[in-house]
Amino acid sequence: MNKISKWLFKLVSFFFISIKKFGVSIPRRIGQVFFGVGLFGRKQLDKIFNPHQRERLHTIIFKSNTPEGIKFDRVIIWAIVLSVITVVLETVSEFHQSFWWSFFIMEWIFTIIFTVEYIFRLYSAHQPLKYATSFFGIVDLLAIIPFYLGFIFFGAQHLIIIRALRLLRVFRIFKMGHFVTEGEVIVHALRASMTKIYIFVSFIVLLAMIIGSLMYIVEGDLNPKMDNIPKGIYWAIVTLTTVGYGDVTPISTLGKFLATIVMIMGYGVIAVPTGIVTAEISGRVMNLKEVFIEICPSCDQSEHHTGAKYCHRCGEPLPGQ
Repeated sequence: MNKISKWLFKLVSFFFISIKKFGVSIPRRIGQVFFGVGLFGRKQLDKIFNPHQRERLHTIIFKSNTPEGIKFDRVIIWAIVLSVITVVLETVSEFHQSFWWSFFIMEWIFTIIFTVEYIFRLYSAHQPLKYATSFFGIVDLLAIIPFYLGFIFFGAQHLIIIRALRLLRVFRIFKMGHFVTEGEVIVHALRASMTKIYIFVSFIVLLAMIIGSLMYIVEGDLNPKMDNIPKGIYWAIVTLTTVGYGDVTPISTLGKFLATIVMIMGYGVIAVPTGIVTAEISGRVMNLKEVFIEICPSCDQSEHHTGAKYCHRCGEPLPGQ
């Protein structure tokens, strides 16, 4: 533990020394700084962990089907839940004034936990760059970076900016996606439905523009709240999505008739995309017995046929098979 603490201190010192060295040229050299920090950190961790220990670390962090992986996932999930609760309660002025010191200490604890986790994920990942640029890699970074940015923006004029950055800590809740294997079904279903949903949304946008224009033609001279096409389009979108703010309403008989048709169409707006995604999820759930989830160490393919010993995408042997 002392070695890790010393290594973290060296890593942070190296980072700030690099920033000071580059000075105003940071925007041009920031990639080199982070690449240098990564190499430095990798060398320091290689002194602590041998290749076998690094692979074991990868198994614990990235595999949720092992006893150690399950324990690790539970600890991180509880840390995520508690940190998000802390962020939410901290925004309540009564709690913040009475327990601000407790919130400060807890934020330090959670940030250290997530920072160490992020560093170990980068170190143990088979493809660190791919993990760092992935959705969950970016979310993991967003979960910790606002805390450190708070040390850079000094001065009372920046307090609002810092507070806004601290709100990004709620991104920690998305980190739980690491630990929900069933979430793969929903993710793949959404990806498979993306084209259909895109076409449907495009159709809705065109429909809203047409309906908004018709409403302007019908009520443009009668209704001061519908005196231009953009307001008509706004009303059409609010009505089609069944939100119904009520701030813009038709007043003529023909306008109300058109509104009635749009309201009925609104049910279809909800039903169609839901049906598309539900159909994809149902199809994948029905085929779950034919597929098992195991991340390929070579290409990160996650779905494989039951009983398969090799990845059907790259041909590499699957772990545990």
